[in-house]
Amino acid sequence: MNRMDLWLILLGGLVVTYATRLSFILLVPYERLPAWIRRSLRLVPSAVLAALITPELLLPGGSLDLSLGNERLVAGALAWVVAWRTRSAWLTIACGMLALFILNNL
Repeated sequence: MNRMDLWLILLGGLVVTYATRLSFILLVPYERLPAWIRRSLRLVPSAVLAALITPELLLPGGSLDLSLGNERLVAGALAWVVAWRTRSAWLTIACGMLALFILNNL
């Protein structure tokens, strides 16, 4: 496989993926979706974020680590508490990153 083939495959995948997602948006107006789907769609960003973050917190280095020696887990727990108490995404991110920085440099 040469470079041109690789770029064509990547471009084709991009077009197919984008067209599939765009068709859902264009063919079904948001107002015509059932109420339960609209409520579910509001939860998608949180679910995706949790799916991206959870493995990084629980599996540093590829193995399960639930100890207090896992800096990522401790910083994530602190960020969760900040999110729960303040409901501020920016403050949550800032506190989590600051905690991770401090724990990694102790």
